[in-house]
Amino acid sequence: MNNVNLSDIEKGPAVTRQQLVADFNVVLSDVDNLIRATASQRGADIAKVRTKAADTVAAMKTRVADAEVALRGKARHASRIADDYVRENPWRNLGVAAGVGLLIGLLIGRR
Repeated sequence: MNNVNLSDIEKGPAVTRQQLVADFNVVLSDVDNLIRATASQRGADIAKVRTKAADTVAAMKTRVADAEVALRGKARHASRIADDYVRENPWRNLGVAAGVGLLIGLLIGRR
């Protein structure tokens, strides 16, 4: 089984990371349901597999929770940086917003 390095995930775009977290949650839920469905199965081999799967699910849940916390922290940090920039440069940002509004108005007016 390949281990996923969460530091590699953090380098990608935010949408991809959020989707990955959602996908992990779906997989973990499916594995958890599979473990419950095989609870009535007997035998040493199936017991080993269920135990290993349960341990893996528990570890992955912890990793996903840690990744979500890290993502939220990075999002808050980026939001603070953007907010600080806008507060430090209000006239520049107002000019950019007016320019974008003018361009959109020109494009809409041409139709």
